[in-house]
Amino acid sequence: MLTLRNLRSGYGRVEVLHGIDLEVEEGKIAAIIGANGAGKTTLLMTICGNPRASAGEIAFNGETITNLPTWALVRRGLAHVPEGRRIFPRMSVMENLQMGASTVDGARFDADLEFVLGLFPQLKPLLGRSGGTLSGGEQQMLALARALMSRPRLLLLDEPSLGLAPIVVEQVFDIVGRLNRDHGVTIVLVEQNAFQALKLADRAYVLVNGSIAHQGTGLELLTDPAVQAAYLEGGLAAGPPRVAAAP
Repeated sequence: MLTLRNLRSGYGRVEVLHGIDLEVEEGKIAAIIGANGAGKTTLLMTICGNPRASAGEIAFNGETITNLPTWALVRRGLAHVPEGRRIFPRMSVMENLQMGASTVDGARFDADLEFVLGLFPQLKPLLGRSGGTLSGGEQQMLALARALMSRPRLLLLDEPSLGLAPIVVEQVFDIVGRLNRDHGVTIVLVEQNAFQALKLADRAYVLVNGSIAHQGTGLELLTDPAVQAAYLEGGLAAGPPRVAAAP
């Protein structure tokens, strides 16, 4: 569904991504793990068109989308839940959800609203509240729900567990799994919580200093001693795994 070939990107003269090759199969979850500053957020932002790729190709459903505007990507079925949630704090919860649905057929709004409120029942009594008054967990749920209102085929999630209480983290990962398993949503998951991300992932990539250092199934990386030492046992203090790039 999503293919990146020799993707390069950055900010001004500073290149952050150095020739990324990555594939995400339809109906699967692909996890991207790595230390802070590895380029994970830049990767998702480049897929969405800001910043623009300086070289390489991004293909979605067989169509090259490298230079398409972001709104055109949303219409094609791609949605992004950015790091830090970035909801509209002065808008109500309902207005945030309406913004998420602004690119799709309004005739299905009620059905889509019922669907996301079924996933996130905590939001139902909060529909009239301003987004900025919600707790961190409620804001993350709203950010996910807003993205789902666009009926995405591919969902890009950037650190969905960041800053959340453990019980909310469990709920978020449970919903991510259900979206993929029960509703067929293809997901690219960027996460510092490597253990949870790799448990969910069909395919996983380790990003180190803007390059893919290692890849495999989620289980393969979860049980890889180098990945365990770097990301699962001692946090990130041990540094990136010293492994060769997969062919």
